[in-house]
Amino acid sequence: MQYAIFGANYYELSVEPNFTSSHYWRKFVRYRSRLELDYKQTSIGKSAKPQYRIFVAGTFITLLLLGCLSAYTLFASVNIEPSTESALAQQPVTTEIISLALEEAAPSPTSKQIVAAPRQPVVNTRAENPASELTAQQLVTETALANPPDKHTRVIKPGDNLSTLFTALGLNAELHQILQLGEPVQQLKSIYPNQKIHFYLQDQALVRLELETSLNRHLVITKQDQTYSVSEVVRDFDLRTRSASSTINDSLFLAGQRAGLSDAIIMQLANIFGWDIDFALDIRTGDQFAIIFQEKYLDGAKVKDGEILVAEFINAGRSYRAVRYTDSQNKTDYYSDHGHSMRKPFLRTPVDFTRISSKFDPQRLHPILNTIRAHKGVDYAAPTGTPIKAAGDGKVIFRGSKSGYGRTVIIQHGAQYSTLYAHLHRYAKQAQQGARVKQGQVIGYVGQSGMATGPHLHYEFRVNGVHRNPLTVKLPDAQPLPATEMTRFKYRTATQFAKLDELSHSLLASNDSQPEKSSD
Repeated sequence: MQYAIFGANYYELSVEPNFTSSHYWRKFVRYRSRLELDYKQTSIGKSAKPQYRIFVAGTFITLLLLGCLSAYTLFASVNIEPSTESALAQQPVTTEIISLALEEAAPSPTSKQIVAAPRQPVVNTRAENPASELTAQQLVTETALANPPDKHTRVIKPGDNLSTLFTALGLNAELHQILQLGEPVQQLKSIYPNQKIHFYLQDQALVRLELETSLNRHLVITKQDQTYSVSEVVRDFDLRTRSASSTINDSLFLAGQRAGLSDAIIMQLANIFGWDIDFALDIRTGDQFAIIFQEKYLDGAKVKDGEILVAEFINAGRSYRAVRYTDSQNKTDYYSDHGHSMRKPFLRTPVDFTRISSKFDPQRLHPILNTIRAHKGVDYAAPTGTPIKAAGDGKVIFRGSKSGYGRTVIIQHGAQYSTLYAHLHRYAKQAQQGARVKQGQVIGYVGQSGMATGPHLHYEFRVNGVHRNPLTVKLPDAQPLPATEMTRFKYRTATQFAKLDELSHSLLASNDSQPEKSSD
């Protein structure tokens, strides 16, 4: 009887999820040994040893067959196909009752009816369950969508600061916590007008902050587990190429606007050729230009102009060409079609001026002293405060007041050249005496200090200590690309110059063609 009960228990537990055959077999052997010992101590066991052996052997074989059957059922259930498993889950549940055959012969307190639970596929609880993780993520997403944070956008105005912006939303404590992050949030401390800052609030608490540091860069501060973290999100621009050409009949800016160019692209064009052409003095009617440049897009909308890729400017019949090129050292600049840098050692004009109020003249009548005194430079009239740029790389050898010059800066460019800038309103902080400056670096601002009748820059150019006319002096050429770079340069720029040739020819053809007269 007890062997029969144990066999039934073996079958019942074999279908449980955590059933392990080897474990239960060891338990069976221990139970069998105890039953054998109990049986031998009875009178029947002592007097019927052969029958006992037959009974034990038969019972053991029966239980072994039951174990094999349950093991087969176990392994078959593990390999159930998903579709079959789903079908089983949808079938009506039927309760099976296993009656023990030997229960009537010898009732025992341990004998019972075993109600088998509905068959379920075996699940390995130790294996990972991606479906459960996905469900959890979906729950988090659904919860966030059900309660999205409120977005508050502020456009920074003059006079705004972080304190006023955060206080208006009741976020004083959050501001203090964010500022404790130090260097990563330095850009947040340097906000300026027209920037946008986005506050994301959930249940009146700040969960996210975004500062638009540029068109495609955002400083993002996110709250997680009661602490804030900082990251920068950078979006790539969609670059699109565009071409334009025009003939100058009045001014470069008006011709550029007729061609659909922005002021930024027109200025970029003037800067590229500014070492060779004085756009205030040298422009002639009939001059032409053709350019190929990039435009930057985000989300299908143009947000800003890109760089000029290749350009040609025809001034007084002479052609100047330039292409944007990045050399093998990853240095990008503009070069002529012969590989010479467009960036010369000296700027032709060191200030953005409105007009030339006085030219280089050895016999000029001084407007204040009313005497003949040589004017050894050029006066560029410009509004007070207009930035003045260093004409070339060099060292500041003088900064201070100089008699009738007023506030003056003198820069030495190597052993041969020097430039002088006078009548300044004030100096730039970086242009200290003895400091090294780079071409184009701001060294001061236009004023009328000293003997001056109005705000302007007095500019002198000296070669070996001798004054030369800044408007006509021949400036030294830039060094060309090294011979080892020229093969790469020609290969990389050939396509751009071919496109420029096609554009220039189209411009010339349109200028040469005459409109046909219609006949009635």
